[in-house]
Amino acid sequence: MRGMLCFKEEKRMQQEYLQIGEIVRPQGIRGEVKLRAMTEDMSRYARLESVFLKKNGQMEEKKVLKGRSYDGFAFLQLEGVNDRDAAEALRGAEVYVDRKHAIKLGADENFVCELIGLKAVDENGEAIGTLRDVLKPNTVCDVYVFDTARGELMIPALKRVVRKVDVDAGVMTLDRAALNEVAVWEDEPAERDEKVVRGGAWNSRPKNATAYIRNSYYAWQPANNVGFRVIIED
Repeated sequence: MRGMLCFKEEKRMQQEYLQIGEIVRPQGIRGEVKLRAMTEDMSRYARLESVFLKKNGQMEEKKVLKGRSYDGFAFLQLEGVNDRDAAEALRGAEVYVDRKHAIKLGADENFVCELIGLKAVDENGEAIGTLRDVLKPNTVCDVYVFDTARGELMIPALKRVVRKVDVDAGVMTLDRAALNEVAVWEDEPAERDEKVVRGGAWNSRPKNATAYIRNSYYAWQPANNVGFRVIIED
């Protein structure tokens, strides 16, 4: 009975609230907290009026005094959190908004929190694994991380790989042939498919725009931050 109650409570949470982040640590000494963002619209954090924090099974509403985003992370100043110790106490808390304040999505879009936990199968219904995380590298597509019987599996969130997402049924259908082309398994050497990119990119900070800086990308991984700089001398 306890397990059933917990399941019903989790379903109620998903229906009423939407997770937009997780507090990873304090930022500075004045109570600001740093969030791992779980949204494509980073500007939304500057518009937040209040959030709900979930920690140790308890939900608490907090007024947002100030919100901002930088370098893929979000930062919030919350009412009543005035120093580093108070911010430290919130480490690990999940951050939610109520559904009525959720951003509008397109027809083929889903919130990250709705994807986590989906069961992955191929087109024949054969089980592949469970979606554990959605990574947002500095590229044009997300990376899905699955727990499988073989171990960790990473794939790009490309339409030719992900054939269907059914949130209501809790199932994600993957194309087996495309999956085999792009799959990165933890028990295989990843360097076989990686390409080295040197010198940063057009949007790199000055310290990262030098020849000794190296990044790597998988051969299948589209990126919008790879390029070269042209210097014109008079």
